[in-house]
Formats: sequence, structure tokens, C-alpha cells
Amino acid sequence: MMIKTEKIRELDPMDRGFTLIAGPCSAESRQQVLECARSLSDMGVRIFRAGAWKPRTRPGNFEGWGEKALEWLREVKTETGMTVMTEVANSRHVEAALKAGIDMFWIGARTTTNPFAVQEIADSLRGVNIPLMVKNPINTELELWIGAFERLYGAGLTRLAAIHRGFSAHDERLYRYSPQWQIPVELRRRIPGLPILCDPSHMAGNSSLVPSLARKALDMKSDGLFIEVHPDPSNALSDSAQQLTPAQLRELLPTLMSHRDSAEEDMEILKPYRENIEQTDLKIVELVAERLKASDKLGDMKRLRNLTVLQPERYKALADDMVKEGKRYGLDEDFVRALFEILHTESIKHQLDNNLK
Repeated sequence: MMIKTEKIRELDPMDRGFTLIAGPCSAESRQQVLECARSLSDMGVRIFRAGAWKPRTRPGNFEGWGEKALEWLREVKTETGMTVMTEVANSRHVEAALKAGIDMFWIGARTTTNPFAVQEIADSLRGVNIPLMVKNPINTELELWIGAFERLYGAGLTRLAAIHRGFSAHDERLYRYSPQWQIPVELRRRIPGLPILCDPSHMAGNSSLVPSLARKALDMKSDGLFIEVHPDPSNALSDSAQQLTPAQLRELLPTLMSHRDSAEEDMEILKPYRENIEQTDLKIVELVAERLKASDKLGDMKRLRNLTVLQPERYKALADDMVKEGKRYGLDEDFVRALFEILHTESIKHQLDNNLK
């Protein structure tokens, strides 16, 4: 399905050059919500986020105040003029949030993982083209993420955006959720024009790591940041370790803006080097094509003489020779072997395919 998104007016960046959405992980009390919103509004944040319903891994933990919290968000909207958004996970959430006048929604990672839940939300929003953001599924399943957008788009929702919040990985040691930057890059290629924001708070799992991840996200051309901010993180009822204080966000913002500016300058400085790499890559592609043509001719000769396509001893000798040659240029042995394995596998495939013609 070809997805063509509309511009989300609320995501227009201010002079900082990127969209910033901030607020507490969950709406815990009227005082907490209003205190946080006032602080963020004073520093120019225009979109306030807070979870009214919190899906938790185990029962017994704080799961949000639900519709009561929506009233607090509506008060934020009235008092500060900020756009307000919350997470929805089913049609009941959608109905209540729409009734409360919530401006924008997001779908959480656990919900994105469930196509039935996404379809339920899509169906409940038919005829209501509200801005809606979709967090990536917990596991590294790009097709599941794209499938969520297809379901929503199929229901007539076009004001869509993505939130990259990282992926579960058993071997991840530094972050709570592995960034896997290549996945949002591929999402952008598959759905051109789709805004993609980064949630460095969930990705980090630790507030001290949020600034570096936020800068990396901007380097990766994220359209904005989705940051958790709490007036008193140490006493937060959910995700306390990853939330910044308003003061910490205020301190962080100028560094992000200067980083963005310097990054753009760096892009210009790097341009000739990248052009050189691109030209070299083109030559590599041409050489690979020539190699495969030569391999095809070799395969023809093997077939005429009734020789086997795969000759292990010959392959081993060639691979060893390539490793020795690579060492002359300072190339890693494992890299050379892996590269030669890819070329050899494709050559064998060509020869076998030709044998079947």
C-alpha cells in the first residue's frame, strides 16, 4: 500500500529547527501535570505529552488515572494554549480522549505489536483525521511497524508520524532499548514524507544518557524529539530513571540547537569526502558486475566440460590469497573473508542458475 501522509501543522518546528514534544511519562496528579506543563510552556515547548493510561508489564503497578487524567490535560490546554496528547491502546481510550478534546494521540510499542489492537484503534477513528503517532514495536519487526501505518491509513488517517523508541535486544548493555538506527532509516525510505521523531528517554532508560541519544537522533535527521520530563523524577510513579527535570531540559535545549547548527556546517565540510566515497562505491559496483560476468563465462566452460560448479579446494586457496592481499592494505581478515564469501556465494548462484537454463 502506498502511504501518502499529510503535513501535521502541530509538528512545525520553532526556531530550534526540530519539533519538541515533552511531558511526564504518566499524569500522576493535577498538581504534577500543571506544574510540569507551566515549566515547559515557559521554555517554548508547544506540545505536551502525558500518559492517562499506562500499560505495565505486571499488575499492581501504577496504571494511570484514565479519564480523570484527561481532565488535567484539558486544563493544560486551556491555561497554557499547548497542544496536548496522550497514549491510546483501544477504542474505549479513543472515545474518551476525543470526548475530552485531546489534540493528538500516540500508539505505544506494546500496542503496535498487536495488529488487532491497531485495527481496533483505526476503526474507532474512521472519519476523525486526528494527528496520530505510532511507536515502533518492541521487537525489530519493520513490517509490523509499517503494517500499523497501513491499517491507520486504510481507515482514512493521513496525519501520521512515527516515534522511534528503540528495540528490545537480549545483548544490549548500555541502553534500555537498542537504537537500531538502520530501521527508522529504512522506514523513511519505505514511507517517504513520514515524520519520524525519536524518544531518547525510553531508548536510554537512564536520564544521563538522554542528551547524547538526542544529539545522535538529530544527526540521524530525526524530525523531532519525544522527551519525558517530570518535576520530581525520583518520586515518579512510572519510569523514574529515564525522566529529565524541567531544569535539565532547559539546560539541554541550547546544546541541541547548537549541535544541529554545527552538524549542518559539518555536512558541507564532509561533502567532498562523501562524493569521493560515492564515486569509489560506483567503481566497486562496476567491478562486481564484471566479476559476475566472468563467473558466468567460467560456469559455461564448466558445464561444457561436465565439471562441478562448487570446487572447495579452489575456493579455500582463493580466500587465503585474498586475506593475504587484504593484509597488505591493512584490511581486517574477518572482513575480507566475509566479503569474499558474499562474492563467491553470488558467483555460485549465477553458475547454478545458468545450468538450469
